[in-house]
Amino acid sequence: MSLRELVITVGGVTLRVALLDTPTAAALHDAAPFESAANCWGDEVYFGTPVSLPREPDARDVVTPGEIAYWPEGDAIAIAFGATPISRAGESRLASPCNIWGRAIGDVRALAAVSPGAPVRVERA
Repeated sequence: MSLRELVITVGGVTLRVALLDTPTAAALHDAAPFESAANCWGDEVYFGTPVSLPREPDARDVVTPGEIAYWPEGDAIAIAFGATPISRAGESRLASPCNIWGRAIGDVRALAAVSPGAPVRVERA
């Protein structure tokens, strides 16, 4: 199978995301294109999706910047690029365990420029 990608545009920031081989990645790819609005929580941007998926067995709440997560409790994509309000020293901690479904191609720290309410578009590459 060829490598699949999604393109996520949040305000003026565009990220290419390489999809992992997970049920969450497949569902989000199938749902694209879709639009949403950005929310910000510390150094994390998250936004709603049209899919509702269960937590995968390997879901986790501490991520490495560049890992793209799906938050089952909020039906949302979560992208941490630094510390959140509940992070401990040196980590990016999401609100609860999330499904890791992709890896950003490029620097997610560009999301620091995003304001709450910024338009979001997710589409197939």
